[in-house]
Amino acid sequence: MPPSPDAQCRYIAEWVSTKLRWQLTADDRELEALKVYADGPCEDTIVRYTPAA
Repeated sequence: MPPSPDAQCRYIAEWVSTKLRWQLTADDRELEALKVYADGPCEDTIVRYTPAA
């Protein structure tokens, strides 16, 4: 996770968009970590992605 709070939501969004684009799975520990940010400081972050061809 980037040390700068301003960069953390962007990092999370890019991480999630990569997972979605390539249909990658996430384990329980990863999901819990993402939920902390999604329910907290990044709740207004929009994730955009293009599915892989």
